[in-house]
Amino acid sequence: NQTEWKVEDFGASVTYFPLVGLVIGAFMWALYSIANPYIPVSLLMLILVIFEFLFTGGLHADGFMDTCDGLFSGRDRERKLEIMKDSRVGSNGVVGFVFLTLLKWQLLVNLPTIVVPIVLVSMPILSRYTMVISIQKFPYARPDGIGKFFAANATSVATVLALLPVFFYEWFYAYLFVIALAVNLIINSYVTKHLGGTTGDTYGFVCELSEVFIILGAIIVSV
Repeated sequence: NQTEWKVEDFGASVTYFPLVGLVIGAFMWALYSIANPYIPVSLLMLILVIFEFLFTGGLHADGFMDTCDGLFSGRDRERKLEIMKDSRVGSNGVVGFVFLTLLKWQLLVNLPTIVVPIVLVSMPILSRYTMVISIQKFPYARPDGIGKFFAANATSVATVLALLPVFFYEWFYAYLFVIALAVNLIINSYVTKHLGGTTGDTYGFVCELSEVFIILGAIIVSV
């Protein structure tokens, strides 16, 4: 029998975002471990960046580009939200995505080898957890939309799931956790100021940017 899904069911899935991140991180770590002896590190890290985008169907990257188009358009709040709903990608979105990809790639290339496995696993977990914080702690900018159902069904169980790796990675994971939270609060405060709240697109925007700062933070304490 076909299962009937409701928007509330999708909203309830927010609890398991960190577990989704764990699955993504496990695949990235496995791919790195298998290919590392045979592929130059620069090429391998680019493959990992592409792999993560493809694994999620480019969902968060799409939100990132839409947010860049609207947030940096220089228009009023209502027009920014309209631009973000447009399915077409503008110049701000393209430029932002190119810079995002280059940054993530080169930061991964410059990660000290000893922390690469930890970062590859932790980064998707924490970036997906930042989406939970975006949903729970910040107002939704539109009266309707799929993000509204996520916001209505957010739960703190996700925090417990996101913190579980601290028992394995201890202070290093706790450090990355704090970075993810700080980046989330800063970016979401900026987004809320200019858009009046968050949207499904800005969830992806924060998710992608948090990964950049997580990798950067790992480099800072590891070099």
